[in-house]
Order: sequence, then C-alpha cells, then structure tokens
Amino acid sequence: MISVDLHTHSTFSDGTFTPEALVRRAAKRHVAIISLTDHDTTSGLEKFMNACKKEGVQGVPGVELSAEAPFTLHIMGYRIDSLNKPFQKKLENLRTNRRKRNEEMIGKLVSLGASISMEEVAAESGGEVVARPHIARVMVSKGFVPDMASAFKRYIGRGCPAYVPSLRLAPEECLSAVREAGGLPVLGHPGLMGLDEDELFKLLGSLVDHGLWGLECISGHHGAGEIYYWLKVAAKFGLFPTAGSDFHGVDRPGTELGVSVTEGLLPWPRLGVRI
Repeated sequence: MISVDLHTHSTFSDGTFTPEALVRRAAKRHVAIISLTDHDTTSGLEKFMNACKKEGVQGVPGVELSAEAPFTLHIMGYRIDSLNKPFQKKLENLRTNRRKRNEEMIGKLVSLGASISMEEVAAESGGEVVARPHIARVMVSKGFVPDMASAFKRYIGRGCPAYVPSLRLAPEECLSAVREAGGLPVLGHPGLMGLDEDELFKLLGSLVDHGLWGLECISGHHGAGEIYYWLKVAAKFGLFPTAGSDFHGVDRPGTELGVSVTEGLLPWPRLGVRI
C-alpha cells in the first residue's frame, strides 16, 4: 500500500495552505504522490512542483474545473501543460466569471445587512481565485454569522438569498479543454452529484464518449460502502479509479492529506510518476 492524494487545494484557490506548506505537510505524512488541483487556476503549480522536488514527493500538475450542471459536477485534469495558451484563456474566462459572480453575491449580502466589501474578500483570499469560502470567512470575521457552515446554509449556499449561479463550461468543454492541454480528465467526487443510477449511467456514458479517463472513487467525501460502489461503476465504464482527499486545510476539519491505495491502482507512468 502507498499513500497518495490526487485532490488538494492551496491558497491560490480556496485552500488555506500555500503550495509549499501543502507539500511539506504531505512529506511529513509520508504521502508518496500528490497533485495540486486548484479551482480554475494553475498559478500555484510552479511553486508546488518545485516544493515536491525539494521534499522528495512525486508531484502531478493538476486543476479542478466546475462544469455547468444543476448539480455538483467537477472535472479534474491531471498532467496538464500549464503553458498551453488556449487552456489558460479558458481559465482566465472562468476567473472573470467568478469575479462578476462574487461582486453580485457581495451586493446581495450588503442589501441583507452584511457590511463586507470585495476588497476585504480579495484580501482574505490572498490568491488569484476568490471563491465562496473566502466570502464566508469574512462574514465570520465580521460577526455576521457564527461559522462558515452558517454562511453557506443561510446566505450563500445554492438556493439561499445571496446565492448567484456561476457561468461555467459545459462538461464536454471541460473534458476537451483538459485533453487539449495534454491532460487526463477525471470526474471528481461523484458521490456529491446526488443522481439516481439511471441518471448517473446516462451521464457517465456521455462523458466517456467525450473522453473521460477516470473516476475519483476513493474520496474524502465517500464512505467505505460508497467507495466499493464507485469502484464497481468505474469498472463498468472502463474508467481508471483515482483517489484524493479534497484537502482544503483548516476550513474542512476532519479531512487530512493522504489516501492509502494499492500500488497498482493506476498506471502511474500515465501521470508522469514512478513507484
């Protein structure tokens, strides 16, 4: 067995650890292979890969894209070429849409009595991508809500008074974007989609037809029974099973770096690593 983690976030999106601190923590926990998969940005990858070399951890350059759907649908991209210009243009457009969405949500919060500003939220993020967790942190720090969970449940979660839907790429566009950047696309934490089996199999059939490579079966969001189910689903559709904690740092207590897997879980050379 080896410890790996193909789903982590840094301060360049909505994580609380810098890429360097993330890798140091992984090394201390004896994680052999790790991927940084920040939302809609690859800006932390250079620091991340340098830190991996320094700490003796095998790093995989990654990204996480939120696809357009009436449920949570995230596409992970692994071994991507972060210098690919068309890919970076798509990421830039996604970040622009995020900024517009954030401004709208903050405007709604102000109308509801929360005295927060975009400048405060941007300062809280400290990175290129500003997301709802950053808004929630400011809401907590200013005493508008007691904790982040309350911010999402009462104000900025889906269907709440300050929620604004984001403009995203279609699932097929996410898959093609990852592949055009030389990467391997994987459906992240499928248990969060909440689909019945007929809907699930229809979706997976379509995604496979458009180039889906893997399925995140072993996830920090999945219990033991769910992991067994998703491994069966991956086998049914000919998808490679991946493993990741979805580590964000202090914002998600109870989620730690590293997932134990068998050494033969994945064709590791396809991800640019050797075991």
